[in-house]
Amino acid sequence: MLQLSVWAPRVLSVLRIVTALLFMQHGLMKIFSFPAPQPGVPDPLPLMLVVAAWLEIVGGALVALGLFTRPVAFVLSGQMAVAYFLAHASQGFYPALNGGEPAVLFCFVFFYLVFAGPGPWSLDAIVRKKT
Repeated sequence: MLQLSVWAPRVLSVLRIVTALLFMQHGLMKIFSFPAPQPGVPDPLPLMLVVAAWLEIVGGALVALGLFTRPVAFVLSGQMAVAYFLAHASQGFYPALNGGEPAVLFCFVFFYLVFAGPGPWSLDAIVRKKT
């Protein structure tokens, strides 16, 4: 019988890549309205949302590539914690009701990546092999 744990490192890489690409969409929607404008975001964007959007785009790209994964994931986890408490928690206790589920999920997946690392399919793994 095939042991699923053999696949765990590769699935970690897939989780990292998919999460980062989904995360990047939020920044792309805020800055470039791609694939569409983000609903409910003011126009023009306040400075805090511009900074958040660039963190989502650049940080998401770095995590997707698996480059500087642990420190970038730490920053993005913190960003999502702040986003949750500033934008969602004041609208009610339950994330399912205050629209904060994505922020909570991104926060904890990025926090997990701080400890788990990027997995084998990453630029971090390639750099580590060369040294």
